[in-house]
Amino acid sequence: MFENKMFENKTKVLLLLTQDALDRARVLAGKATAALKLPVSLQIVLRALIEEGLKHGDRPVLLANIGDQAKAVRLQRSAARRPIRYQTHVTTTKR
Repeated sequence: MFENKMFENKTKVLLLLTQDALDRARVLAGKATAALKLPVSLQIVLRALIEEGLKHGDRPVLLANIGDQAKAVRLQRSAARRPIRYQTHVTTTKR
């Protein structure tokens, strides 16, 4: 019988995803629901994907994806720290 040890030590996480990734996870939840004949939520799918990804954390494709995401976060953070420079256009009129 399935033991429910999965939820003994849990915590909450805020996860930001692209709309495309969220849509693909929803599609996977729908396919899993149909295949398993059980209700499969988006949360279940995301947990399973994280667990499976952690099992294969040393694969080059996964490491490349992690690197790309880390670089994207770095760029966003550095852009947020830069002051916004407003350019003013000065028009001169001849008198």
